[in-house]
Amino acid sequence: MQLNVETLAFINGGQALVLALMLWFGTHGRSGHALQGMRLRAGALLLEAGSDFILALVGQIPPLAILLLGNTLSLSAQALTIVALRMVLMRPLRWRPALVLGLVGWIGVTWLSTVHPNYPLRVLWGSFIIACNISLNIAALWGGCNKRETRAQCMLLWAYVLAFALLVWRNVSLWSMATPLSGISTPSPVNTIYVLLFGLQPLLASVGFLLLYNEILQRELFDLARIDPLTGITNRLGLLEASEVFLSRARAKQESIGVLLIDADHFKSINDRFGHDDGDRVLLELVSNIRRMLRGSDLVGRVGGEEFLVLSPCVKANDLLALAERIRAAIERTSFFIDGEAYALTVSIGAAIASHHEPDMMGARRRADKALYDAKRAGRNCVMISAP
Repeated sequence: MQLNVETLAFINGGQALVLALMLWFGTHGRSGHALQGMRLRAGALLLEAGSDFILALVGQIPPLAILLLGNTLSLSAQALTIVALRMVLMRPLRWRPALVLGLVGWIGVTWLSTVHPNYPLRVLWGSFIIACNISLNIAALWGGCNKRETRAQCMLLWAYVLAFALLVWRNVSLWSMATPLSGISTPSPVNTIYVLLFGLQPLLASVGFLLLYNEILQRELFDLARIDPLTGITNRLGLLEASEVFLSRARAKQESIGVLLIDADHFKSINDRFGHDDGDRVLLELVSNIRRMLRGSDLVGRVGGEEFLVLSPCVKANDLLALAERIRAAIERTSFFIDGEAYALTVSIGAAIASHHEPDMMGARRRADKALYDAKRAGRNCVMISAP
């Protein structure tokens, strides 16, 4: 088989078709924002495959039909890819710019093909539109090389940068020729190399999409393992890891960390009387009250049952006591509604200060737990602080 533009286009179309089917059936029957983006990318690959197959039929279909239909499919695929990528990344979708670029690009190519035929100028115009589409993708991926957990974004970003460089090379090569080419099917090293390399772009982009989706899925699983499913706040594992981070920062700045252990008083009676569903709703309202009292740098997590832990960096004992008292008073003032009736709930709070000299946070946790026990013995609905 002769290696010409038509042959390469046929190979590229088959490759894009296989990739589209793999993406589509690999995500079929599942749900999720990122998966919708993957299916949209599969649709874009189908359009790219159609564009390549049309180019492979040079000599069997009128050139104008190949030009107009092929560009329609290609520009539509680029618009869908812009939206698909942003859907996977959970960014603003940019439907309007993608559609406008596709429409303006098609009008320009049609004008330079029928009204004012000029192949180099048509390539320049089409390359400009493609470059704009690539720029939107680069903008969505920008910053993806800054973190270890976003390496797939970095790889996909460089794939689009290389595609941009290929467009520049093609136009420079065409405009520097002594004899201008008449079309993309004209036998020429420039056309052959461009179709060959640009045909690899769907493969590279699709691999990038798959790696990106896997990266997002791994990040979601990582977060799920550290989030309490009922309240949506940090769980024990997340608190353990956060404690190490807080302590590391405290050592660097030579500051202390406040620790609050909060326990709902007589909560078992609510579960026994009204059931766990109503008890869960009360816990959600309790967490909401606690979070409203915290600073942006503070962290609240669920230790277990109706017990919660607050980490508050860069505080003194008086500041920590004031925070604990605000939390206690806010919960005491709140009416918790169960079956349409208002019920009061109080909390007991144990406080402790962790010094940056301590090897870990377990000592402060134990002191806070002892202070909580003292608050319970003192009659509940109060705050106690443990001596360093």
